[in-house]
Amino acid sequence: MNRVAEYSGKDGRIETLAIHAGQAPEAVTGAVMTPVFQTSTYAQRRPGEHTGYDYARTRNPTRDALEANLAALEGARFGLGFASGCSAAAAIQHALNPGDRVLVSADVYGGTFRLFDKVFRRTGIDYVFLDCRDHAAVEKAMAPKCTMLWLETPSNPMLMVLDIERLSAMAKRRGATVVADNTFATPVLQRPLALGADLVVHSTTKYLGGHSDVVGGAIVTNDADWHARLSFLQNAVGAVPAPWDCFLALRGTKTLHLRMERHCENALKIARRLEKHRRVSKVIYPGLESHPQHALAKRQMKAFGGMVSFVMDAPLAEVREALGRFEIFALAESLGGVESLVEHPAIMTHASVPKENREKLGISDGLIRLSVGVEHVDDLIADLENALR
Repeated sequence: MNRVAEYSGKDGRIETLAIHAGQAPEAVTGAVMTPVFQTSTYAQRRPGEHTGYDYARTRNPTRDALEANLAALEGARFGLGFASGCSAAAAIQHALNPGDRVLVSADVYGGTFRLFDKVFRRTGIDYVFLDCRDHAAVEKAMAPKCTMLWLETPSNPMLMVLDIERLSAMAKRRGATVVADNTFATPVLQRPLALGADLVVHSTTKYLGGHSDVVGGAIVTNDADWHARLSFLQNAVGAVPAPWDCFLALRGTKTLHLRMERHCENALKIARRLEKHRRVSKVIYPGLESHPQHALAKRQMKAFGGMVSFVMDAPLAEVREALGRFEIFALAESLGGVESLVEHPAIMTHASVPKENREKLGISDGLIRLSVGVEHVDDLIADLENALR
């Protein structure tokens, strides 16, 4: 029985898609787990006559399975795997031309900002970073011509929530392509394609992989033209994930729905505890009633994610000291693994963003970002209390 055909449709329940989509038992042995096809090339019957596989940069069966799985999770027709989230973002930029205007939500991952501002801006692409919560400002910036609108929601690290449906409608009226970075929410909590986005980007390093042991990226879409363009670039540029990395990412997606439930549950409890802490002046979490876009998050997302940011009411020296006292939370970059992480955006993940830009966004010296893992929440709270004492 071909379980791929049964469980790869848009209407499948995500718990079942996560485990089965793209992953029929292997034809020769019946192996339930997708094998790691560790090969660089494939034998051809005659020149140009092959099974659909000729060179592993172009196609690999393990990567095919991952791409089908991620597409199914997002309710998409097509999926493409990349060596990292940054290489996925770069592939989309390679499809643009000098003079194209790209509007970018101001609070994006530091690596995205660096890629756009320091690398692709030199090719003649016009990047405009703006607060996409201000719809009037977005509308104005789209004139006279906007090629692409790049959204990240919830954003990193300020957890801004953007109205994907409304912003997509605005962009479509201008003929602009809408890209949504869904790394923080994952398809378990939010499906941007269903809200009007054209392309969805992921760092599979984060929640999709889920175990802090693989680096990868992905793009999914329903647009056949975009899929053809990006497939060409994926092969031409060669920023593809290794078969073993695809296997690890597939291992991760099988438990995505279970992990996200615990991430969200723990994060909400920690955010509520931090709101009452005497050394914390501000807590940022979409699940709190105090969050400016809480109502939008309730409407757009199924739950509120595992990321919490807060401002410690102390000078930088004391913030550094507190960050060194954590025992369960590891002081490290990245996010989305089963283990809890803590980091200082201004010094670590967003150091490439100019100081004046960080200050406008609220990325102060007191801002701390938590990636809340799946440990027992009482242990995590005790670790926080000890660090902030």
